[in-house]
Amino acid sequence: MRVVRLAAIFGGAASTKCLVDSWKIECFALPIEAHTVPMLNSAKCSSSLLVPAGAVQSDQMHCDHVKQQCFSRFVTEGTTAVVRIGIIGIGFMGYTHFEGARDLEGARVTAIATRDAKKLAGDWTSIQGNFGPPGGHVDVSQLKCCSDYRQLLNDPEIDLIDICLPTDRHHQVVMESLRAGKPTLVEKPISVELSQAEEMVRTAKDANVPLMVGHVLPFFPEFRFAAEAIQDGRFGRLLAAHFKRVICRPNWSGDMADFRKLGGWGIDLHIHDNHFIAHACGRPSAVFSSGLLQEGFVNHVHTSYVYPGGPAVSCVSGGIAASGLQFGHGYDLYFENATVAFDAGTYGGEWVVSRPLSVITNDGKITTPELAGSGKWCAAFTSELQTAVNLISGKGKSGPLSSEVALSALEMCWAEAKSIETGAIVNL
Repeated sequence: MRVVRLAAIFGGAASTKCLVDSWKIECFALPIEAHTVPMLNSAKCSSSLLVPAGAVQSDQMHCDHVKQQCFSRFVTEGTTAVVRIGIIGIGFMGYTHFEGARDLEGARVTAIATRDAKKLAGDWTSIQGNFGPPGGHVDVSQLKCCSDYRQLLNDPEIDLIDICLPTDRHHQVVMESLRAGKPTLVEKPISVELSQAEEMVRTAKDANVPLMVGHVLPFFPEFRFAAEAIQDGRFGRLLAAHFKRVICRPNWSGDMADFRKLGGWGIDLHIHDNHFIAHACGRPSAVFSSGLLQEGFVNHVHTSYVYPGGPAVSCVSGGIAASGLQFGHGYDLYFENATVAFDAGTYGGEWVVSRPLSVITNDGKITTPELAGSGKWCAAFTSELQTAVNLISGKGKSGPLSSEVALSALEMCWAEAKSIETGAIVNL
């Protein structure tokens, strides 16, 4: 049975459920005063339709009407329901999400919003980032192209809002999207400010509107393998782990050059590690960090994460590497029955895999696991978006996109800054 969640056209806080053929339709909306009217008029329909208080409904209403109304808010292609995605912000991440969405199952981008007139016309040649190809000319003839993002929030034909704006704009647009009742995916970090992040997570929970945060690292094959090995215990219990993520000072984006906007590298870069550790190992009870602060923000950090009873987890991350080391990341995981290692980065402008994903066992053997994935530059983002689509389609959970885990990662970042400043262990 396919489950599809749709914005309820009749209003109400609960859901409209209608079994039609092999479809189970769930309609949802922000709460308003309402009452429930039973509907039992079809051999193929048993549903409870939530309608605004005072509305008059007769028992002549039947499942075909509900089906017609619900599908006026959803696209179907053949027998497959299609989640319609609207991307807000067409910079490097918006472009990356757009390309990643090309390979989605059951979803496609149908609208974009940007203030850049050239991008609205399909000229994305100004886009470049620290991985993947630069932007080019894009066919936007089948897209709704809006200069005001609120047009997407108010569009009943958009099912998922994908926010790819600079971090300092996340809070405002996420809050507007949630208030519009739109399932929302926002790029990482959720925010620099803890209070803003807490408000977003709380608002989504109170309104029962899905909020997901695009932490993509767990979707890269080597890191997916690591998280699954930690969680399923295939090599026994995790005893210890060390992670690394370093960059030189980037010069490919004006926004990135101003590290204060992004909370320093301790948030913009290192939050990848904190999120992955919280996702794979669980939230630690405390952190102890040493490192470099600049204007109150972390520029480089060495952290020990406190897990009573283990494992012993540490990480080094920051933005002070020499210019020839554009990027480096990796890990060493020490399990009861194996050690798992991975290390790669961009050295002197070339991608170098110093240690491919390796499983080293107690019998002295080293194996290189075969990893799933298309190999495309944006494949991890396709997996990230597919998780969001599956969640709002009723076919999966938020997993690594959990806004609560994203909030925990941000809390860990600020605890590290406090630990560096005070020289003390900081409880979470």
